[in-house]
Amino acid sequence: MASKVSKIISYAELKALVGKSRDLVLIDVRTKEEVDKGRIPGSLHIPLDTVEAALSLEPEEFKAKYGATKPALDAQELVFHCQIGKRGEMATDKARKLGYVNACNYVGAYKEWSEKEGK
Repeated sequence: MASKVSKIISYAELKALVGKSRDLVLIDVRTKEEVDKGRIPGSLHIPLDTVEAALSLEPEEFKAKYGATKPALDAQELVFHCQIGKRGEMATDKARKLGYVNACNYVGAYKEWSEKEGK
């Protein structure tokens, strides 16, 4: 039985993956206006209200739309984040309902990232 609790990832865990892991799929679910002010390097921008549709696309459609490979259902490093954590959690739940068993939420979100990165 799938757990209702979202898997979470910490700043330190994410920092260890960003720019180093080829398997990391980091999805930023904030609005375009928020993303335009700054983003975590390598993140894909898929606004929260389009996450389900995006993850339901065929792999070639996903690649054409987002310029990245669609994550596999068993992707080990599928991370969602928003500005302060709530929308990231919602996106993680949506992904898990679609079968992304390891999807997790970066709870510190962009707010923590930008503070720690001094941006």
